[in-house]
Amino acid sequence: MKKILYFLIPAVLFIQCSKAREQPKEISTTTRNTSNLKNLNISVLIDLSDRIDPEKNPNPTMEYFQRDIEYIKSVDKGFLDHIKSKRVIQLNDQMQVFFNPEPSDPKMNDLTKELKVSFDRNTTKDNIDLIDKKYSSLPSQIYQSAINDKQYVGSDIWEFFKNKVKDYCIKDNHRNILVILTDGYIYHKDSKFSEGKKTSYLTPELVKSLKLNTSDFKTKIQDRGLGFIKANDDLESLEVIVLGINPVRGNPFEGDVIKEYWENWFKEMKIKKYQIKSADLPSNLEPIILKAISGQN
Repeated sequence: MKKILYFLIPAVLFIQCSKAREQPKEISTTTRNTSNLKNLNISVLIDLSDRIDPEKNPNPTMEYFQRDIEYIKSVDKGFLDHIKSKRVIQLNDQMQVFFNPEPSDPKMNDLTKELKVSFDRNTTKDNIDLIDKKYSSLPSQIYQSAINDKQYVGSDIWEFFKNKVKDYCIKDNHRNILVILTDGYIYHKDSKFSEGKKTSYLTPELVKSLKLNTSDFKTKIQDRGLGFIKANDDLESLEVIVLGINPVRGNPFEGDVIKEYWENWFKEMKIKKYQIKSADLPSNLEPIILKAISGQN
């Protein structure tokens, strides 16, 4: 009997120790899965100013409006990859498209309604396939309508951040991502003003007048207090991806100035996570977009 007990006691101790060693591994795995399945709320803000006009701003390699369309497809792909990684019962995700100001074509409202999509536990595979088809075809209709209309009224991104971003782009218990498609310049006649040395707009003419065309542009911006007027505050729960920065030619530091303005603006509004990318070919930007949406960056 004693021999049996001597055999059992070490065996029991070995099993208990093994369980103790395995337990932390199970906990960490659960934590990783939970963080990867956070609900997504993605908004796309499109700058429909004359930057998309193929006559005024042609690009023989690939027109800028066509690049935008492909960027949107990449955003859609990242969103749907996220949806497919979750169990249906966990779905609580959405994506939508905005303009500011609204285009004059009333058909635009119908198109944005079609592009406002949400997924919940009632979602089917057919729903997912339908959304993919919509985001593959409808954005091109938006751009063609704006180009044919030729009523380019500017891009009031500043006003969007001031009055709309919290209501339109931020939801509780979600990762809130705002993708902005713009050349980086901001201008609208109804929101053009200044406070001291800061402005609600940025144009090539303004950059030129400020003589921000030398390598010490950062020092000039800082010392003179230049930049965008703060449009909002406490936007910690918003992530921003700016795509399509396209500076005018003639100033080798123009693109850097644009990015500096945007970065300082985001920091002032307490946006902690952001990326600002030039109007590169979509094939080059897609991996960056997918990585950002997946939360791996």
